[in-house]
Amino acid sequence: MDKKLRIAGIIAALSFSIFYLTFSSNSLPIPEPLSPIPENNSVDILAENLDEPRSIAISDDRIFVTEKDGLIRVIQNNTLLDEPLAALRPAKVFDGGLLGIALHPDFSNNHLIYVFLTYEEHGELWNKILQITESENKLVDAKTIFDKIPGSVFTNGGFLKFGPDKKLYVGTGTISESSHLPQNLDSLSGKILRLNDDGTIPTDNPFSNSPVYSLGHRNPQGMTWDDKGQMYLSELGPEKNDEINFIKPGQNYGWPEQQCSGDGKYENAIMCYDPSIEPGGILYYSGNKIFLEADFVMASLRATNLYQLDFSEGLSSQKTILSGVGRIRDVVQSPDGSLYVITSNTDGKGFPDSMDDKLLRIKK
Repeated sequence: MDKKLRIAGIIAALSFSIFYLTFSSNSLPIPEPLSPIPENNSVDILAENLDEPRSIAISDDRIFVTEKDGLIRVIQNNTLLDEPLAALRPAKVFDGGLLGIALHPDFSNNHLIYVFLTYEEHGELWNKILQITESENKLVDAKTIFDKIPGSVFTNGGFLKFGPDKKLYVGTGTISESSHLPQNLDSLSGKILRLNDDGTIPTDNPFSNSPVYSLGHRNPQGMTWDDKGQMYLSELGPEKNDEINFIKPGQNYGWPEQQCSGDGKYENAIMCYDPSIEPGGILYYSGNKIFLEADFVMASLRATNLYQLDFSEGLSSQKTILSGVGRIRDVVQSPDGSLYVITSNTDGKGFPDSMDDKLLRIKK
């Protein structure tokens, strides 16, 4: 089954490349082929041979990377450690597994890590959030703090981050293209959830006694907050209509009734990509180490680029920061202002080289 999915992914990637190269619009970038890492001292390779990496989290001197099949890898002092911090057992499905990772805001003292995990129970797919306690890169304890998020073979979402309010935000996906659960407030499918750090529901959530922060989402992939505390979300569309959404508490973003924009019943996306570029992680850049002309940074899988852009100005502001390394899954900013990205060429849709996948650092 895995082999068939990988072959299908390669065929899809080839088809997309042919389409993109013949597409007449100049509004979207053409994916670039794999090329050597730039030899200008601006990009470092910190880790290689990562296996389907999904998400990055950074502490003072360590980088934590999740691998889809269940490993939490540690890069310390720019070296990938041989032993993983944890080896979990997720469900083996195409776009599920061990997905998002986030560190507690007080991680340096409490050593708490949060991960999003797809699992199978009695023939059904579910997702849950684990709270992991680590010590010296070893797992001390792991417990489930939130459970029974409906799972899917292809659209689990799975991205999680702590916001400026120190609450844990979680993006969940729809279970299928035909499902209307994202419109159902009683379901955890197709939502942004807002939780306390112990998995309980904050009293000031927009819906009483509910973890739901916003609804009507298809497949969230990244979230960030600007310097005003405003939240932005990237999510994948069905072959087209990838969205960047400005998230307001309690609002409905339309899936599956609306894609990108509509008649005013739902919130409109602030950016829409047609055809799809598969946006991944996004961030609001607050450092001064790297000169950027725009405030936001976005990873792209299908368009194989790391972009800078201004969401308010749209595509006209979108410029490449890094390309030629294949599919880019996630991007985070370190305390010193460097950018860290992971490639995603081993995910069944890319064209991996012998050293993929990689963790890269952009220094200037």
